Amino acid sequence: MTRLGAVGWARRLPLSAPVRDGRTWARNHLRTLGWGSDTAVADAVVLAVSELLTNAHVHARSDAELVLTWDGRCLRLSVHDHNPALPQRRHAGPEETGGRGLTLVAAMADHWQTHPHADGKTITACFHPPRSAEEAGA
Repeated sequence: MTRLGAVGWARRLPLSAPVRDGRTWARNHLRTLGWGSDTAVADAVVLAVSELLTNAHVHARSDAELVLTWDGRCLRLSVHDHNPALPQRRHAGPEETGGRGLTLVAAMADHWQTHPHADGKTITACFHPPRSAEEAGA
């Protein structure tokens, strides 16, 4: 079996696109890596996609560029928006319906970072593979 050195996918989601489109797109690409929908890591990646796209659309009021890259060790999920304001983690109370997105990403990802750019910012989260994908050589 040939091992992939690195692979990646990118998609632009305009402000008018439903976040569901990003989740579906990510889940389909995770399957190509052997990260089945039955793994907790795949679910964590898809939830992070949802949270970061929602942040780009709702808080940054921006189109979003969604990128997945796999280098054999880490799946990097990057979401770029065009608002230069850096995100702030909030501590939402039990009655609040929002404000937990970055806290969820931080809890699910192995690590994450924010990268400011002249045209906005990119949030990147790294997810180590589920055991089954690692053993399959994905």
